[in-house]
Amino acid sequence: MTPTLLRRLALLVICGAAFTPAFSQEAPIKFGKIDERDLTGANFVADSAAAAVILCDYGRSHFEYIDGDFRILFERVTRIKILKKSGYDWATVKVPLYHKERNAEKLTGLKGFTYNLVDGHMVKEKLPTEAIFRDEATANVTVRKFTLPNVRVGSIIEYSYLVTSDFLFNFQDWQFQHEIPVRWSEYQATIPKYFDYKTLMQGYDALALNEHTEGVMQAALRESGGTSGSGFATQRVAGSTTMVQVPTKIHRWVMKDVPAFRDEPYMTSYKDYVDRIDFELAGIRWEGQPYQPVSNTWVQIDRELLTDDNFGAQLKRGSFMKDQLTPLLAKETDPAARVAAIHALVRKSVKYNGTDRLYTAGTLRHAYDVHTGSAADVNLLLIATLREAGLTANPVMLSTRDNGMINTDLPLVSKFNYVIAHVSLPDGKEMLVDATEELLPCGTLPQRCLSRTGRLVMPNPEESRWVDLKPTQRYLEYRQIQLTVDERGGITGKVHQEHGGYSAQHERELLQKQGEKKYIEQLASAHEGWSIPKFAFKEREQLPKPLTLDYEFASAGADGPTSTIYLSPLRSFSDEKNPFRHEERLFPVDFGAQVDETVMMTITLPAGFVAEELPKSALVDLPEDGGRYSYTIVPGENAIQIVSRMSLRKPFYSAEEYAYLREFYNRMLAKQAEQIVLKKKS
Repeated sequence: MTPTLLRRLALLVICGAAFTPAFSQEAPIKFGKIDERDLTGANFVADSAAAAVILCDYGRSHFEYIDGDFRILFERVTRIKILKKSGYDWATVKVPLYHKERNAEKLTGLKGFTYNLVDGHMVKEKLPTEAIFRDEATANVTVRKFTLPNVRVGSIIEYSYLVTSDFLFNFQDWQFQHEIPVRWSEYQATIPKYFDYKTLMQGYDALALNEHTEGVMQAALRESGGTSGSGFATQRVAGSTTMVQVPTKIHRWVMKDVPAFRDEPYMTSYKDYVDRIDFELAGIRWEGQPYQPVSNTWVQIDRELLTDDNFGAQLKRGSFMKDQLTPLLAKETDPAARVAAIHALVRKSVKYNGTDRLYTAGTLRHAYDVHTGSAADVNLLLIATLREAGLTANPVMLSTRDNGMINTDLPLVSKFNYVIAHVSLPDGKEMLVDATEELLPCGTLPQRCLSRTGRLVMPNPEESRWVDLKPTQRYLEYRQIQLTVDERGGITGKVHQEHGGYSAQHERELLQKQGEKKYIEQLASAHEGWSIPKFAFKEREQLPKPLTLDYEFASAGADGPTSTIYLSPLRSFSDEKNPFRHEERLFPVDFGAQVDETVMMTITLPAGFVAEELPKSALVDLPEDGGRYSYTIVPGENAIQIVSRMSLRKPFYSAEEYAYLREFYNRMLAKQAEQIVLKKKS
């Protein structure tokens, strides 16, 4: 915001005690006044499956002028009923507070109570001061955390606080939906018409109330000299204080009986789908004056990032890597091979500490010296080193899957929490490279980065653009199995299995953590009656190649010979349950990458037995070439061959495709569970 604009804003003094009655609707909750019937279980039969219920969540934001500065005041009152021990976490509350340079958001007026029913009487316990803590979450965010006392099943907790913010761009957002049911959620906002805030509503539940009314505020105008064109309702007088009418817009949003948000498999952050409303300050409208935009553009954000001491400026400070680069560059002359070698060098030099950040906490040299750092430390060092080697490398900022998707129409750098490298090769090819994961090959992004879209920040900000975060790997599993069945129904088998792409990373991490012996013990224990006397791993260190495991197993049959043997051979090598349990899903299924699973099986029959019943071959297709499952069975004189393959050809399926995907899995799992019946010849 420009100094001129700030001076103009400073002319308006909004006096908190002088609001007209039209300022806000009556609050739906009064702190300290609970309905004692809520302390019993009678009012919560319908919520018996929930860990807790939000009885009322009420927030109100408005503007105030204090000590020569504009501020936004946000008041909140929340009341929650605890229904199960698993709901105790709701008694711990975190309030993020933004700060930058000398300005900081402040939390005041914090109050809290826990209500319990003891011997038929309500007992009220106050939030103690020693239960309030402060954590530094990031360089610009402090979290005030508090825990309500003596919480038990049946308790009601409530708390109230006020946040005062000097940051006009940080107008309080509001979330209506949570992981537990919400009886009533209401947000009120009173905004002077001079402030133009964009609002973004998302979610799948309808508002019970959506009211917008006109109002006014009484304001005192002070100035040492008068000018025209202010847009206020009265004439300004030099050296005096004049009371004026400030037009406002009063908003009221209400949702009631909001269902708990249900986590589903294969989804990005719940923040992408819950019912919520977000705000962004777009500009200032003074009557008689041109509209003055104050929100950033993407180009402005790119330009600021390039000069930021903890982002773009660090990219010019990679010269300390020269000694390590000299022998590497002498050995590798191909550009792609150089990228891979530098990727390996950085990955070994600075270990990722599990923290996802867009900015470095200190210098790249410091991260190198201590051999550990955040994603920003690792990947900005990667870019700086690539540049030092003469390669064209630039940062791509993104938001990880658990942080939420980026809205490319809202230029907000605060939504990003990660950075990777973009490399342009001489042959016109491009690479996206991340050096945080020691078990992923160069050119493969970690799964957390598969969030569809990232922002490539170029040295000339006008050339910056959006890039697709396309996966270069699949979830790939392949098994070749030879089974031999004896006359008692016992089975011995030889298995060759390969895990490729993201499946390889997962299995290598598991193997690294557990060791070979425990890995095999858990594989055997997952199958009733299995023993694995012999096994061998291959390609553990060759990351571009699939991880290979060859093993033999045995499973005992009946105590004596039998005339009929029942087999469901694929059940031991496939999932038993459909991950998509619910009939409906409101948001997409996001695997992140394509999935390919193949089983090729040969079953050798016991002497004197024939296949009396066999499943039929089958083919199941998803609409629009979205995927296919094929099951082929070929009987022979002494053996049966089965090929089972599932291929999901898209990493992302819309909510409209969910029903097809769920039925696809149902039919695939049903086919894999079908029995083979072997009968002894008479």
